[in-house]
Amino acid sequence: MKLLIPLVLGVGIVALGLTPRVGSNATLLYSFWVAAGAISVWSLVLAGIPALRASAGRLETTLRAQHYIQALCQFAVYAYWGWYWRPVYDMAVLIGAQLLFAYGFAMLLSWSRGRSYALGFGPIPIIGSINLFLWFRDDWFYLQFLMIAVGFLGKEFVRWHRDGRSVHIFNPSAFALGIFSLVLIASGSTGLTWGQEIASTLTLAPRIYLFLFLVGLVVMYFFEITLVAGTAAAVLFLLSATSFQITGVPYFIDSEIPAAVFLGLHLLITDPSTSPRTPVGKTIFGALYGVGVFGLYTILGVMGAPTFYDKLLCVPLLNLSVRAIDHLVRSRDWTEAWTATTEIAARPVWVTPRLNLMRMAAWIAFFGVMSMTGRTDGQHTGDALPFWEQACAEERANACSRLIQLEASYCGDNAAWACNELGLHYREGTIVHVDAAVGRSYLAQACELRYQPACMNLLEPSGAIRTEPRPLDLRLMLREGGLNLMDMEIPDLLERACAHQWSFACQRIASST
Repeated sequence: MKLLIPLVLGVGIVALGLTPRVGSNATLLYSFWVAAGAISVWSLVLAGIPALRASAGRLETTLRAQHYIQALCQFAVYAYWGWYWRPVYDMAVLIGAQLLFAYGFAMLLSWSRGRSYALGFGPIPIIGSINLFLWFRDDWFYLQFLMIAVGFLGKEFVRWHRDGRSVHIFNPSAFALGIFSLVLIASGSTGLTWGQEIASTLTLAPRIYLFLFLVGLVVMYFFEITLVAGTAAAVLFLLSATSFQITGVPYFIDSEIPAAVFLGLHLLITDPSTSPRTPVGKTIFGALYGVGVFGLYTILGVMGAPTFYDKLLCVPLLNLSVRAIDHLVRSRDWTEAWTATTEIAARPVWVTPRLNLMRMAAWIAFFGVMSMTGRTDGQHTGDALPFWEQACAEERANACSRLIQLEASYCGDNAAWACNELGLHYREGTIVHVDAAVGRSYLAQACELRYQPACMNLLEPSGAIRTEPRPLDLRLMLREGGLNLMDMEIPDLLERACAHQWSFACQRIASST
């Protein structure tokens, strides 16, 4: 009878396909049917193979704290983030189907290899982690199911011996994300996903850094990953600050540590099964993640690839380094640290060593310093678009490309002033290569948004009319931290604009006093 479980999961996927969210897109609906059909057919084939029939249907119940606690933390992030960016809630049905598929796929994979299936919460944090960083759009959603299959196949077949045991090398979610990230970059197909939007919309939730910090404390308390996350954050902060001192411009545009990377520090690289176990090893692991993200951001930018992949490509490479890190720690004769950590790992999760609490206290102090100096949820230098205009005019490193990137983001939010600026940049070719077609499209978008100078520039090929941003444009361009500025009074809006270095706003405030 237990062989019917995958069939029931398949029926569940079909049932979710009957919801309006799925039924409105034919390709999405077919993706659900194919996923359900795959595990149903696999189950029937398995039942028909006498050699495997005996093992098929065997279940063991395994409830691990690292699975259900991480799942609860992920759910908290989805709930908070989705409250301010509704596409997250719209994904609920799709995530539910992925969970059913993951359970069915993992179950059948174990039975097909002649083993019982360890029933527990294991697939939930894998699906939760994948969807925190990458979704395929509806017309390509069948690739989401394929990505899940790749993650579980990697866990099953890509293994090595570590400490006398056969274990999987890669964090399953990171393995799938890493492979698909490479394919998307190589094929220039990032547009098939919501990856860029996911990375940028986290900051729509107010105080997102503080929220992720608090969620991260839960994971740190139970699984002692403080050294991994804390070291990675410290290294990134140090490298970013150093870069700013050298170049005069922020390294990550509008933050010292991007919010999506800060999320990855707590809920992507911290899988205890695929990271070092010693304090020294965890410190090295975290430092390498910080250096890796920092370097990949530049490499991807030079390649012309989306930079949000930096946090995803790093993790599989780090997983491959774990045995080398373990060997290094042992070879340096840090035996005492190794033994102490092994003993700690054997304790129940609710017995938290005092040493970990001390490390958490140090991390809390470090985050407090970051917050008080405006390096988290507060206003950042890179939040001010006039700063980037001035930096570009002074030809500081990467300033012009960052200006284009920032204006494109604002234009994507329907800030007509930014669309007009972009259109003129591509028409004039002073800070970006000339592309008349792209320039016209931006000017047309600004004109459709009822920005009169853009309409005049569109009609006159040599036109280059620029004006101050309208109040509506300011409301869209000054809302870092997820603030809704639509109802803000004009004097308050001008105060905010002046704080963001818009000189015309400062002049208006001065003239009115």
